[in-house]
Amino acid sequence: MSGITHEVRNQVPELSDYNVYLSDLALQEAVKRDGAQWHDEALRHYGARLGSKETLAWAHDANRHKPELEAFDRCGLRVDRVHFHPDWHRIMRMAFLQGMHSSAWSDPKPGAQAARAATYLLHGQVEAGSLCPVTMTSAAIPVLREESWFDSISPLLYSPQYDERDLPLSFKTSMTIGMGMTEKQGGSDLRSNATRALPVGAAGRGAEYRLLGHKWFFSSPASDAHLVLARHGDRLSCFYVPRWCADGSKNQVHIQRLKNKMGNLSNASGEVEFNDASAIMVGEEGRGIATLLTMASYTRLDCILGSTALIRQSLVQALHHARHRQAFGRALIDQELMQAVLTDLVLESEAATVLAMRLAHAFDAGGDLLDRAYRRILTPAAKFWVCKRAIAVAAECMEVWGGNGYIEDGPMPRLLREAPVNSIWEGSGNVICLDVLRAMKSHPDLAQALAQTLSHDCADEPLLADSARGLISLLSGKGETLESAGRLVAQELVLLVQACLLRRHAPQALADAFILTRFGGRGGRVFGVSQRPAPSLLERAWPM
Repeated sequence: MSGITHEVRNQVPELSDYNVYLSDLALQEAVKRDGAQWHDEALRHYGARLGSKETLAWAHDANRHKPELEAFDRCGLRVDRVHFHPDWHRIMRMAFLQGMHSSAWSDPKPGAQAARAATYLLHGQVEAGSLCPVTMTSAAIPVLREESWFDSISPLLYSPQYDERDLPLSFKTSMTIGMGMTEKQGGSDLRSNATRALPVGAAGRGAEYRLLGHKWFFSSPASDAHLVLARHGDRLSCFYVPRWCADGSKNQVHIQRLKNKMGNLSNASGEVEFNDASAIMVGEEGRGIATLLTMASYTRLDCILGSTALIRQSLVQALHHARHRQAFGRALIDQELMQAVLTDLVLESEAATVLAMRLAHAFDAGGDLLDRAYRRILTPAAKFWVCKRAIAVAAECMEVWGGNGYIEDGPMPRLLREAPVNSIWEGSGNVICLDVLRAMKSHPDLAQALAQTLSHDCADEPLLADSARGLISLLSGKGETLESAGRLVAQELVLLVQACLLRRHAPQALADAFILTRFGGRGGRVFGVSQRPAPSLLERAWPM
C-alpha cells in the first residue's frame, strides 16, 4: 500500500520580500532624531532591496561558499589571490553603492555618520561578513587623510563603484583598506610586536620602508592596501602597505593561509608574512599604536552597529516564527511565557538601537564635552556590552525556533555563529574594559561630564539614581582597586545611558520595563524571567 504519508503543516514560511527599514520603528525614529532624516528615502529603498528574496539568497550563498586562497598559479608563480563566491561581490557592490565604505567622509554633511550607521544597521541584518572590508576602509580614511599624499588615492577611496579586480591602483575604479596588527606571540599585547621596518632612504613620516615579519590576523587580506603596525628600533609606527608596488609588481606580502573561522564565513581573514614588503610610514614616528587607535575608535563603533544589527535580526526572526508557529492549540506569540521572553528581547534590541544611533550622532557632532565623552569612554563600554548581549540574544532567539532553529537550512545558526566575533575584534572584553578605565583616568573632564549628565538624567527615577550613585562612588575609589571592577563599570555605564535614552525617546511602557528588569532587582540571568507580557511592545517591534 502506498500513498501520502503525512500532511506538511504548521511550518513557518521563510521571511523574505519585506522592508528591513520600514519594519523597524525604533530605527526610523532614531534616523530623524539623530540628524539623518535627509537619508530616509534612500533607507526605504535599501531596506526593500535588502529584504528581497534575491538579496537574501545572495547572502546565504556567499556564506555557504567560503573564500579560497590561490597562493600559486599553475606555473608555480606566487599570486596570493583570494577567490570569493560571485554573490559576495554582489553584496559588496550594494554596500559600496550605499557609500558604507566612505560616505561619512566624502560627503560630510550634518548627520552623515548617523546616516551611514542606519545603513550599516540594515545591511548587517542580511549579510555581516561584508561589513569588515567596508568598516576597515571607512575607518582608515581619517588616518590617511592626514598624509600629504592622500589626494593620490582619495578618488579611489571615495568611489561608489566597487572594483574586485586584483590590479595595481592605476587600473582600478575604487579600493579597499584592511588592517594588520596582531602577531603570533602577542595578540592584544601590541607592544610585543616583532615585525621590523627598515628605511629605504631617509626615515620618518611619508618615507619608504621595507617590512620583514608576519601578522597572525590580517583583516580583509585581498584589500588593495593595509595599515600595519611594525617596529623600527625600539619604537612602533604605523605603515601603509600596498598590495601592488608603484612599478606594477606585486608587493611581497605573502598570504600563508586563510583562517578557518567559526563564523563570518563569507569574509576572508588571513595570516601573512612580509618578505621585504614595501611600506610608507603613516602618522607620527613612534606613535603607531596611537595612530591605529584613531582608526579603532571608528571600527569599535561599527562593532556596536554590527552587533545591534544581529540583535535586531535575531529578534525579527524570533517574532516571525512565533507569529506563525502553533503549539498546544495557540500561536506561540499568544502564550504568556513566550510573550515574556520576546518582550525582554524587544527591550534589549531597542536599547541597543537607541544607543548605537546616539553614538553615531556623537561622531557627527563637534567638540561638545558630552559627545567627546560618548566617543572616547562610552563607545568602548558599549562595544563590550552590546557585543556580549548579541551572543545571548542570538542563542535565545534560536531557542524560540526550537529544533528548527538548530538546523543549518534556516537563518539562526549563521546569526549565532556570527555573534561572538564583534566581542573579539577590535579588543576583546577585558582589553576594552581596561580601555574604558584608562580613558576615564586620562580624560577626567570627559569622565566628569558623563557623571554629571548621568546624575542629572537619573535624579527623578529612584532605581536609576541609586545605580548612578553607586557607579560614581565606585569610580571615585583608588585606581588600584578599579581594574577588577572594569566589567562592572562598563556594564553599569551602558545600562544607565540606555535607560536614560529610552526614557527620553521610547514609549514609556518600554522604558519602564527596561528599568524594572535591569535595575529593579528582578532581572534574571536569562531572558523572560522578570518581564511581564506586553503585546503592544511586540507589535511595535515587528508591525508586520
